[in-house]
Amino acid sequence: MDLLNTLVDKGLRRETPTRAEALAVLATTDDELLDVVAAAGKVRRHWFGRRVKLNYLVNLKSGLCPEDCSYCSQRLGSKADILKYTWLKPDEASRAAAAGLAGGAKRVCLVASGRGPTDRDVDRVSDTIKAIKEQNEDVEVCACLGLLSDGQAERLREAGADAYNHNLNTSESTYGEITTTHTYADRVDTVRKAHAAGLSACSGLIAGMGETDEDLVDVVFSLRELDPDSVPVNFLIPFEGTPLAKEWNLTPQRCLRILAMARFVCPDVEVRIAGGREVHLRTMQPLALHLANSIFLGDYLTSEGQAGKADLEMIADAGFEVEGAGEVTLPEHRAGGGRGSHADGGACGSHDGAEAGCGPHEGGGCGSHEGGGVCGTAPASAPAPAASAEEPRPGLVAVRRRGAGTDLAPNA
Repeated sequence: MDLLNTLVDKGLRRETPTRAEALAVLATTDDELLDVVAAAGKVRRHWFGRRVKLNYLVNLKSGLCPEDCSYCSQRLGSKADILKYTWLKPDEASRAAAAGLAGGAKRVCLVASGRGPTDRDVDRVSDTIKAIKEQNEDVEVCACLGLLSDGQAERLREAGADAYNHNLNTSESTYGEITTTHTYADRVDTVRKAHAAGLSACSGLIAGMGETDEDLVDVVFSLRELDPDSVPVNFLIPFEGTPLAKEWNLTPQRCLRILAMARFVCPDVEVRIAGGREVHLRTMQPLALHLANSIFLGDYLTSEGQAGKADLEMIADAGFEVEGAGEVTLPEHRAGGGRGSHADGGACGSHDGAEAGCGPHEGGGCGSHEGGGVCGTAPASAPAPAASAEEPRPGLVAVRRRGAGTDLAPNA
């Protein structure tokens, strides 16, 4: 297919696809799906080989958030029956992190619900980062605490944080339909603060909230311009008790197309399958490893994920290998400049003449929540494929009852 050959060539050169090409990927048919996966897989293997990076979430403070993000089980007014607890102590968080590291994770993501941290919260998280690194010197630590105020990113880096996550979630034009208590611009500002402080920026999206193909392409192109080192792709977990509980708009095939589009637009960036993979990809999760080079191990913030042992078996059975603690995730041209910077000064997938430069939540989040014809001939305004929705399957959504904030052993 001419489209896929073009996208592979551009991906290997770190050149930006056109919007029409990105939309055409989302408009491909199920008959073309394996061709799309194979093409995006070539780009993934070129930059990341067969390595899969494992990340582990620790929910430092669960529930009772004042923000109204519609996808989030921790939102203001949520009736979801989730765990609710205040800040874990540093030793409690360190023990929780140790479980994920023992399971093979090389990055720990410290997440807390809320609009953003107070200076006292930054002190708490800084103490937690130090406690984790005292026990595991080589571990990467990513903080996800919501909107940052001036100077807070620098304090987190001084405490030993390696990265900061804050997702854009959806397109700027539709953001106000999802959240009203903060703006899209607030999110962009926080990612820029993290990047400017020398932290590795992590920012992604949530699919499945009723958005159009154009919205998905808009947010991925915005992410490319913002230039994060990692892009988590969340698939909405429709929690009962949240405004988006009835939004079941994804099939495994559509999830794969979205991941492929993200890989083509940001070819040399860590693309992570985040919240909702078990709910929406289901038995097709192994195919997604040909598109993304990173996943979360075990449970999420307020929902349970696939057993950690099953994750490891899936990776091995699919012919991939877990990335070791001593291995560098990003290609040399992105990692060579140090934490949160790029040696060539270029943007994600940047290329001379390119059109643009370039949290984890269970469904995406307010910097701290879950949530989440012939190929190439479709016009830019092509609608989503007919098989882009399915019957609600709430039985697939399991609320987390173990790990952080409980007396039960975590799933790692």
